[in-house]
Amino acid sequence: MPRLNRPPKYRKHKASGQAVVTLGGVDHYLGPHGTKASRREYDRLIGEWLISGGVTATAESITVAELLVAFLKHAEKHHGKESRETLHYKTLAKRLRKTYGHTPVSEFGPLRLKAFRETLIEGELSRGVVNQTINRVRRIFRWGTENELVRPDILHALKAVAGLRYGKSEARETEPIRPVPDAFVDATLDHCCPQVAAMIELQRLTGMRSGEVTIMRTADINTSGVVWTYTPAEHKTKYRGHTRVVYLGPKAQAVVKPWLRPDLEAYLFSPREAESWRREQQHVKRKTPLSCGNRPGTNRKKKPRKQAGERYDSNSYHGAIKYAQKKLNAAREKTGELPIPHWHPHQLRHNHATLVRREHGIEVARVLLGHKHAAITEVYAEADHARAIEVAGKIG
Repeated sequence: MPRLNRPPKYRKHKASGQAVVTLGGVDHYLGPHGTKASRREYDRLIGEWLISGGVTATAESITVAELLVAFLKHAEKHHGKESRETLHYKTLAKRLRKTYGHTPVSEFGPLRLKAFRETLIEGELSRGVVNQTINRVRRIFRWGTENELVRPDILHALKAVAGLRYGKSEARETEPIRPVPDAFVDATLDHCCPQVAAMIELQRLTGMRSGEVTIMRTADINTSGVVWTYTPAEHKTKYRGHTRVVYLGPKAQAVVKPWLRPDLEAYLFSPREAESWRREQQHVKRKTPLSCGNRPGTNRKKKPRKQAGERYDSNSYHGAIKYAQKKLNAAREKTGELPIPHWHPHQLRHNHATLVRREHGIEVARVLLGHKHAAITEVYAEADHARAIEVAGKIG
C-alpha cells in the first residue's frame, strides 16, 4: 500500500555532502546541501509527490488499491470529507478494492471493468446507479492519468465500455421519482418530532434539497426583506461556482421563526434536541409511578455507542421520516386501515417543482429550484396532464 504520511524530510547525505530526499524507498540527490538550488529541487519533487496524493509508485507498478487511496485523499480535499460525492467514492472504493485491489493498474482494462460491473448488477443495484458507479471508476482513472499514475492508453481503453441501456441488461430498472401525495405527507407529520416536521414543511414550501434544509443556520438567512433569502453554506453545485439562493415566503418564514437561534452559527434543527423532546414525551406518557422503577435519566448508558449529533444529514433525516412512517403504519394496522406507501424527502422537491410549473411556468420553477438550465427542471416538474387533456378535449 502507498504511504500517505508527512512529506519526507530534506536531509544531508554525509558521505557526499549532497542534499537528499527519499521517496518510495528511492534516494533523490538534490545538489549541495543548504543551497537554494537544492531547496528548489526538493520543493519541486515534494510538490509532485503531494499532487499525486503521496503515491510514490509509477504508472507501471501502482495497484488499483494504491490508486484508490490516493484518489480518496484528493476527493476529501476537493469535495469535502463528509460530502455525498466523497461518500459515494468511498463506497465504490470498498467494492473495487475487494475484487481488484491487488491488480496492477496497467492490467485493469475493459474486460475487468465489465466484470466489476457484473458484480454491481448481482448486488441488485439499479441500472442508473451501475452506470454512475462505472463513470466514477473512469473519473478515478482520469485523475490517475492526470497525475501520471495511470498510462493514457488505459484510460482510453476504459472509455470504450458503453453504459447500460434501458431494457438491454440484467440490471434492475427503477421508476422515475414522482411527487408524493400531500395526504401521505400530512399523515406522516403527526408521527414526526417537531424538528423533522419543520424540515418537511420547508421542503414542501421551498423545494429545497434534503442536504440544504438540514444545514440551515440563522447566519445564512437574510430576514431584511418581505421575502427572506437563505444561502446554504454548502450545496450540490457549489464546486462548479454556482450560487444557491432559497426564497422564504410568509408561510416558510412562519415555519422558520420558532427555530431561529441567538447563536448565529448553530444549526436550526438539532437531533440532540429531538432526542430530548422524545424522552420528554415518553416521560409524559409514563404510567409507572416515579416511586417505582427507574427515575428519568438513571438507566442511560454512560458511553452509548451512538449519540445524537448537532445536525441532521440527508441519511439521518430520511431515517427519521422512515421511523415516523413505521409508527404511522403500525397505528393504521390496528384500526384496519391500509398502510401508506413509503416516500422519501427528495420527492418533496418534485412536489414543489410541479406546483410552481403548473401555476407559474418552467422558468420560475428553474429559478426557485436553483437549476442552471430548464432541461434539468423538466426532470423534477411533472407535466400538467390535466391541462393537456382539457385542450385535447376542445380541439382534438
